[in-house]
Amino acid sequence: MSNYTEPEIISNIEEASQDMQMFYQQKFVNYRGRTSDTKKRYTEIIAGYLLEHLELFSKINVITRGSSYKVSSHDGILQNKTSNRQEERIAIDLYHQKELPKIGKVLDYQIPLKNVQKDKETGKIDLMTYDGKNLYLLELKKPDSKETMLRCVLEAYTYSKILDQKKILEDFDLPDTTKIDPCPLVFKEGDQKKEMDDNPEKLTQLINALDIRIFYLEVIDHHYQVQYGN
Repeated sequence: MSNYTEPEIISNIEEASQDMQMFYQQKFVNYRGRTSDTKKRYTEIIAGYLLEHLELFSKINVITRGSSYKVSSHDGILQNKTSNRQEERIAIDLYHQKELPKIGKVLDYQIPLKNVQKDKETGKIDLMTYDGKNLYLLELKKPDSKETMLRCVLEAYTYSKILDQKKILEDFDLPDTTKIDPCPLVFKEGDQKKEMDDNPEKLTQLINALDIRIFYLEVIDHHYQVQYGN
């Protein structure tokens, strides 16, 4: 990857922010390193810009599904056994564990967000848990994921804005007082944890401003354990 200047990154942000639903998918959100002119981290420039323009997130529209968010065919069996989608496999392993320390009972995995095929291309919520008060929308990353923590945060938050929150509580028979929390769920030994250990000021401020919770995952004695990150 070539080094970009800060004005070039700002220009990319301004252009991409015309479609905030797809913003998290932009290549520059995953850029690591620093600009050639100001020597600032790319992710810090992006996070700083978004902090100053939080109103941009109001441009993300809710998609209400006609059918239930609760998919009856989800039985904890990987449909495509030749799939190399490691995150889906991990999500199903977590589903079988049934309960995760700190984040509660595993309700479902791969929760669809689209209503009809023509809806903008968007992913699925990897995993969803409930602890009696909070519903966690977990954006799961595999241990060797190269995505930045910024990308993880923006993806989780975007999904929470697309989601019809009232409907998902109804579909899973949860109290309407339930707080819905978008959360990256990344491995403790992964690049995202190292990124946060480097104390990124603007990214940390953005995480707090968006009320994002980060959880770190590790395997101990063949069981997944969860540690609260921020």
